[in-house]
Amino acid sequence: MTARSVCGTWRDAKRAAAMRTSGTATHCAPKASALRATNQRKVIDMGFFDKLKAGLKKTREGFKNKLNALLAGFGRVDEDLFDELEELLITSDFGVETTETLMSRLRARVKEGRITDPAQVEAALQEEIAAMLSKGEQGLDTDAVPVLISVIGVNGVGKTTSIGKMAHLYKSAGKRVMLAAGDTFRAAAIDQLGVWAERAGVEMVSQGEGADPAAVLFDACRSARAKGVDVLICDTAGRLHNKKNLMDELAKMNRVAEREMAGVRHETFLVLDAATGQNAVNQARAFSEVAGITGIILTKLDGSSKGGIVVSICEELGIPVRLVGVGEGIGDLQPFVPEDFAKALFEN
Repeated sequence: MTARSVCGTWRDAKRAAAMRTSGTATHCAPKASALRATNQRKVIDMGFFDKLKAGLKKTREGFKNKLNALLAGFGRVDEDLFDELEELLITSDFGVETTETLMSRLRARVKEGRITDPAQVEAALQEEIAAMLSKGEQGLDTDAVPVLISVIGVNGVGKTTSIGKMAHLYKSAGKRVMLAAGDTFRAAAIDQLGVWAERAGVEMVSQGEGADPAAVLFDACRSARAKGVDVLICDTAGRLHNKKNLMDELAKMNRVAEREMAGVRHETFLVLDAATGQNAVNQARAFSEVAGITGIILTKLDGSSKGGIVVSICEELGIPVRLVGVGEGIGDLQPFVPEDFAKALFEN
């Protein structure tokens, strides 16, 4: 069955079908009062680039100011300049491997005669960073539906918040969204996701604490198909300390998804906290061993001076950053645009 035919199946289902209860599963519709309050809330639309630029303020102030001072101290491009630039990049969380690649490309430009003055180094560096970030599928194609999105990540990185904000993104694009509360092991995880479901104005399927996450996903898949849902976003347990258990759990959920959503586009997004720097790269490596990650959601860029980690993730792991969080508001999770990120990192 193709994604197109499944899409038709979803859409042709009776929209007016009553919410079904399976076992102890609960299908939660958003409260009308909460929706009205959300819709009436006035939010200043700064524009995506302005929000990104504002969110990268700490990173830019730490990196750009040091870069300016470094370049101003040299009258020509030489190895001393490159040595200091290399140190700056590493201390700005670009990572050793990524820094070595950047320096190799900059040296190649000097050899080719394209860089002859220290003032040209900044523009060349910005171009190389944008190129590194432009690998794989970036952003979020809200028209590519139906889609099932599994969201993974350790506790504390902003996983639940990101799910709620992503639901808002799709809902704002006119899509019908449903959440599946698959993190059944963390205390209050289900309640927290329920709060975000209300804020975003979407439905949620859940069971009690300690329930089988695969069973929750099964109920959600059945409900999504019956109601013609465009986007089903599934939360998962936020742990990595026992890879074997996590691998078994994710494998079981994948089997349910493949059986119940045959032919539907399936994404797996890993949520990482930008403030953790190189530890975020280590988390991505570990999760890559147990899940086929199709994209990264990078949170808390606005509160971090370690925005350079974005470049390290894309270059070293080959996993594209799909969404970035640049604020606490429900509209502050935005599609990642490599050129805009590189520009915001350098522009005063």
